[in-house]
Amino acid sequence: MEKTLQQYTLELQGCREIYEKKLHDYGTAWRILRLPSLTDQIFIKAQRIRSIENKKSQKIAEGIASEYKGIVNYCIMALIQIEKGIAEQPDLSVDDALRLFDEKAAETKKLMEDKNHDYGEAWREMRISSLTDLILQKLLRVKQIEDHEGATLISEGIDANYQDMINYALFALIRLTENNA
Repeated sequence: MEKTLQQYTLELQGCREIYEKKLHDYGTAWRILRLPSLTDQIFIKAQRIRSIENKKSQKIAEGIASEYKGIVNYCIMALIQIEKGIAEQPDLSVDDALRLFDEKAAETKKLMEDKNHDYGEAWREMRISSLTDLILQKLLRVKQIEDHEGATLISEGIDANYQDMINYALFALIRLTENNA
């Protein structure tokens, strides 16, 4: 588990660095996005990964690792939107946006640790393409919950699905890094 924590932290730090640089370039313009818009952005990234996995080729230079990082960052933005609500104008300072990123990342990391304890790191035996499929499945679930205006009868809420997608994307990044080592 110690190895996983180190790898997870390293991959998450890479995501945070991108998030911070984009905050510099764009500010918090993403604060105006409604949850379905964020869900669709995540869907686009996951669908591109699956397309590249199926075709075994790509025409745009940006690889699948950057798409997984984008999934992590958009999911964290979605978790922030759930907590803060949607803004009409960017309303967070860079420092507040980074603090909120860190809070949501820490909550999600704790969830990963708890699930890894119970599941025995089964994700390490999974194919990366299965992690992509799980992300897409979670997205379809989120879309269904959004269509029901957040109401569920028995299922976890949208936030739990975003957290699972973050963890699946980070697991995929760890696996990609290990495969390239």
